[in-house]
Amino acid sequence: MLWTRPQQKARSGSAGHDVTELTVPEPGQAAAEAFVKAHLAHLVVGPIRGSTAFRGGQKAANAALVHFDLTGYATRRNEVYPATRRGASRLSPYIRHGLLSLPDVWAATAHGPTPDVNKFHDELLWQEFARHWYARLGHRTARGVRRVQSPKQSVGAAWDRSMACIDVSIDELESDGWLVNQARMWLASQWAVRSGSSWSEGEDVFFRHLLDGSRAANRLGWQWTSGVGSSKHYGFSRWQVNKRAPGLCDGCDHRAACPIEEWPDDPIFGPPEQSARQAEHDPTLAGPQTELRTRDPDTVWLTAESLGDSDPALMAYPDLPAVFVFDEPLLQRLQLSAKRLVFLTETLAEIATHTQLSILVDDPVAVLGEGRSTDQAAGNSSGEHPAVTFAPVPGFRSRAEVIRPAAVLPWPWLVHPGPGSVSSFSAWHKSVVR
Repeated sequence: MLWTRPQQKARSGSAGHDVTELTVPEPGQAAAEAFVKAHLAHLVVGPIRGSTAFRGGQKAANAALVHFDLTGYATRRNEVYPATRRGASRLSPYIRHGLLSLPDVWAATAHGPTPDVNKFHDELLWQEFARHWYARLGHRTARGVRRVQSPKQSVGAAWDRSMACIDVSIDELESDGWLVNQARMWLASQWAVRSGSSWSEGEDVFFRHLLDGSRAANRLGWQWTSGVGSSKHYGFSRWQVNKRAPGLCDGCDHRAACPIEEWPDDPIFGPPEQSARQAEHDPTLAGPQTELRTRDPDTVWLTAESLGDSDPALMAYPDLPAVFVFDEPLLQRLQLSAKRLVFLTETLAEIATHTQLSILVDDPVAVLGEGRSTDQAAGNSSGEHPAVTFAPVPGFRSRAEVIRPAAVLPWPWLVHPGPGSVSSFSAWHKSVVR
C-alpha cells in the first residue's frame, strides 16, 4: 500500500523530550537534496548535492546487482582509468547500508567463470572480515593494531593535486563519493606512506566522503595500506599508474620528472599499543542468533546499517510504523559530506512509499529510550518500544543498552563470528572457511 507522507508535526520522546517529525520527501535526488538543505545543513560540510554517480534506495541497489556482470572480474577489478576498463562491482554503497546483504550478493553471484566468482567471493569475505574485525576490536581500531606510525620530521602536502593520478582520484571521491579499491590505495599510500601524514586523519577524509564509508572497511583499508595493521605497507609508485590507468601520466605536469617514479622509502614504525591477537572473542558482539524479544514492539527502528526492504525487523513486523533518527550529536561531530546524507534520504523516501515512516533529527536515545523520570519506580515509562535489527558496530550497542529495544533481530552475517583470530585476513579466513 502507499502511505500518505506525514506533514511536519510534534512528537513526544522519552521523559517528555519533544522532537519534530519531519515531512518525508518525495523519491528522487532533487527532493532529497532539498530535504538535507532544509533540515540537515548544519550537520554537513561542502555543497549540498548528491552523488553524481549513485542513487540511494532499494530500486537502485537491485538494479546495480542485476546489471553487474562479473565476467572478467578477476583480471579487471583493479583497473582505474579510463572508467570503461573497470571491472569493479560498484555494489559497496548498497552493501554498506544493508540494501544488499552479503549472503544475498553471494548467492546472486554464484554462477559465472570460476576464477571470477572465486575472486569476487573473496572480496565479499574481505567485507565480512572487516565487520568481524571491527566488532571484535571496536574503538581500538582508531589506533594501529599491529604497529604505530612514527611521524616524519618534515611532512609535505598529504595529497599533491598537481599529480594527475591524485587529482582525478580526489575529484571522483568528492563528486561521486566512491572510488575503485586501487585508487583508494593510491591515495592512502600517498597520504600516509610517502608524506607521512597521519593515517587516521586520512581515514577521516575518506569517511567524510565515501557513500560506503564505514569504520570497519574504511579503517581496515587504511591500516592495511599504511602498514599499522599489517605486516607490510603498500608502496605506491608510477608503474602502478601506468599499469592501471594507461595514458593518465601523459597529461600530468610531472610526466618528465615524476615524484613517485621510485618506490617509497619504508616508513618507520613504533611498537604496537595493542594487538588484535590479544582481543578475546565475545559472543554478544555478534548479536542474537534468533529474535530476542522482551515485549511487544510498537515501532521498527531503522538504522543506517540496515535500510533494505529485507531488513529483518521490517520483515518480522511489516504492519508496524518505522522510524529513522538522524543522529544529530553524532553527525554534528562527524561533519560528513552532504552527499552521504542525500543518499540516506533518497533511501528513506523510497521506504516511505510502502511503509509508514517517521524521520527525525535528534538524539536516538532521547527519542527512543525508555523514560527515566522519577515515576518509573512505579512501573511507568515513556518513549518507544522498537524492534530493531542488530548492527555489528559499537555505536549501536551503546545506544541499544539505553534504548532497550523490545525486540532485536539477528544481523544477516555471511559467516557468523567465532573465536578465530582477527589478526589478519589470512588467519581469519583459515578459521572460518573450511
